[in-house]
Amino acid sequence: MIVYRICSSKYPINDGEGSRLYGGRWNHKGTPLLYCRSTISLCALEVLANSSGLPASMVVIAAETPDNLVIPAYTENDLPFDWNAPIPPSLTKELGTIWAKSMSSLAISVPSAVVPDERNYLVNPRHPDFSKIKFSAPKPFVFDPRLKR
Repeated sequence: MIVYRICSSKYPINDGEGSRLYGGRWNHKGTPLLYCRSTISLCALEVLANSSGLPASMVVIAAETPDNLVIPAYTENDLPFDWNAPIPPSLTKELGTIWAKSMSSLAISVPSAVVPDERNYLVNPRHPDFSKIKFSAPKPFVFDPRLKR
């Protein structure tokens, strides 16, 4: 399976350090995760939803996971009623943090808060299988200026 990330070109790309420092919808501060998406366009929407303007100096990276790895999938029915609220609820942070600490799988699939019928993939950089991911070289990604006015 191939998933994608759009992130700043200024910081390490595949270590989960940003989410460890700041937390996110699916993790508490202190827990590193890579937030990946099923498509580059969903990456762009997710970045825009969490930005006040058009981000600059961004790159896109593809991550190929081995096909034989099991990636559990959560549906909206598995999640708290407010899982996609503009301010992420503590229950989704708890779910992702507990999963990451359990080391039960390299990644999990969750619905996108921006487009619930599409998938986000949370990847645990501390999992023993993390070294099996093949990351592409970062390519510049420029947001079309028409997206935020």
